[in-house]
Amino acid sequence: MTSSPAAAPLIVARFTKSRCRPCPVRSRCTSTVDSARTVGFPPRELRDLQLRVRAEQQTSRWKARYAVRSGVEGTVNEFVHGHGMRRCRCRCRGQGKAHVQHVLTAIAVNIERLSGLPPTEEASMPRRPTALRNHLDRREIPRPKSWRSLGS
Repeated sequence: MTSSPAAAPLIVARFTKSRCRPCPVRSRCTSTVDSARTVGFPPRELRDLQLRVRAEQQTSRWKARYAVRSGVEGTVNEFVHGHGMRRCRCRCRGQGKAHVQHVLTAIAVNIERLSGLPPTEEASMPRRPTALRNHLDRREIPRPKSWRSLGS
């Protein structure tokens, strides 16, 4: 049994060239022509856990939960690789200033994403009248000319 500090323990089987080459099912194990094969097997408990988790990943409930995470992971990936959010690019230092940079970058990315959306076919709904507009209408005060060009 062998393991590295970063990996799970494995049971390793090494086959010499003289044993590996003549094997009739060698093509299912390796595509190398001249080297021997080394195979790692996880302990039974870890293998059983892997099989259970892989079976759970086929359920619709798990896929729905993962779809949310997938979207978040994509957004984080875009920020880190597309916009350099791993490090602050401004000269300012401190957690508060870094937070401001992250928020402003998020706003810019949202604007960029929205600008790429196709226009909607629905006519936009007219806005509800503001309190000032209602006040002017009740008192029959004429609206300024600049308001007339805005659709009122």
